Amino acid sequence: MNAPLGLGPGSRLFEARRKVLPKAVEGPFRRFKWLVMAATLLVYYVTPWLRWDRGPYAPDQAVLVDLANRRFYFFSIEIWPHEFYYVAGLLVMAAIGLFLVTSAVGRAWCGYACPQTVWTDLFQHVERMIDGDRNAQIRLAAAPMSVAKAGRRVAKHGAWLLIGALTGGAWIFYFADAPTLARNLFTGDAPWIAYSTILTLTATTYVLGGLLREQVCQFMCPWPRIQAAMMDERSLTITYKFWRGEPRTHGVKRAKDAPALPTGDCIDCDACVAVCPTGIDIRHGPQIGCITCGLCIDACDSVMTKLGRAPKLIAYTTELDAQAEQRGDASVPALRRLLRARTLVYFAAWCAIGLFMLATLDGRSRLDVSVLQTRNPLWVRLSDGSIRNGYQIKIRNLEARPRTVELSIDGVGVLWREEGDRTSATRSVRLTLEADKVAKTRFFIAAPAAGPQRQDVRFTVRALDPAGETAVAASHFERPEAQP
Repeated sequence: MNAPLGLGPGSRLFEARRKVLPKAVEGPFRRFKWLVMAATLLVYYVTPWLRWDRGPYAPDQAVLVDLANRRFYFFSIEIWPHEFYYVAGLLVMAAIGLFLVTSAVGRAWCGYACPQTVWTDLFQHVERMIDGDRNAQIRLAAAPMSVAKAGRRVAKHGAWLLIGALTGGAWIFYFADAPTLARNLFTGDAPWIAYSTILTLTATTYVLGGLLREQVCQFMCPWPRIQAAMMDERSLTITYKFWRGEPRTHGVKRAKDAPALPTGDCIDCDACVAVCPTGIDIRHGPQIGCITCGLCIDACDSVMTKLGRAPKLIAYTTELDAQAEQRGDASVPALRRLLRARTLVYFAAWCAIGLFMLATLDGRSRLDVSVLQTRNPLWVRLSDGSIRNGYQIKIRNLEARPRTVELSIDGVGVLWREEGDRTSATRSVRLTLEADKVAKTRFFIAAPAAGPQRQDVRFTVRALDPAGETAVAASHFERPEAQP
């Protein structure tokens, strides 16, 4: 088969990766990124250690995913498996929130709060502490291997692995009592799944945050492709004002020596490229690699200040405002840009789902009952000729305290527990429920043989406490088919 036109035996079909070594920069956007990074890391690492008093019958960890007992605790909220729709609602709110943020301020999530961004930023700062800033890192990479260089490499990758281990360790604390699990980890008494999870998350954090970095944002993450469909001409995004910056003067000296020439404000210093965490050139226009972190704005503003020129050659702006500024017209205030039909619909939907969930959480019953009729055998004829049916009854006590309840039937016969006998059969029975547990009990119901083949029966559970909650479940009582 012939090689494609222009490609020889040694040609490559793709460009080799050029490692991105972003330069440190100071400015308002960098300070905001510091603030967001500190807040998100603090929340992630500290949350499992927060305590919340739920009484003596429930765990006191504020946020806990208790897989063993199938519970999710979030401060005063407790979610049971049958209430998973609350978790689904939170996921829907998160999605709509991302739609709202993207339509209003572009890829702000990617630039500031995405876990990949936060941990990559952290890894890059650790790298600067050990290897130096961008120029020092370039010189170190080009230098031959030596004891000093090897020591820096070991220190850097060791620090990255430590961060990865702390990240994986913090994650597993969300699934068990944090102090107890931490003690068991160091004594070797923790379950194997805890150690394997830490190893897995250590490896993924190290690889994604330390080695791949911008590759994740540019090639692995699907979110940039989705966001492009959510943004429009009214969405804030980072823009290079080419009508003001071009043509470039290619250096500070030329910019000062030839002020009369028809040149733009951009001196082609590449400061915006040097600080970009994904290594793109924003002057080429909107790109999928741009995470809109604003660091290029800080870098460009510092250069413009030194040159005595107006800042915001690179700035957050909308496409409509950019066109207006190019024509010399006044721009529309940012708040007015935000208050438009699209963002208002997203915000209204987000609020509606949140308010609905809060209302249902506040009004939900703390007592629940489900009934499953025994199908094998469907009915049994007793010695006195009456018919007996069996039922598996589950009563959920969603309170963090024991409760006494009364189970009664309406519509047919009498009931008794499987471990009892028919002499104790009544229309109702009292049960003591453990705190935050599901009581599973098998009951029998007996009724006269005369009657319809299938008869409705209603099970009612009533709490015998001041709350007085009631739960109802419907089922059927089966009789043998009538003989002709």
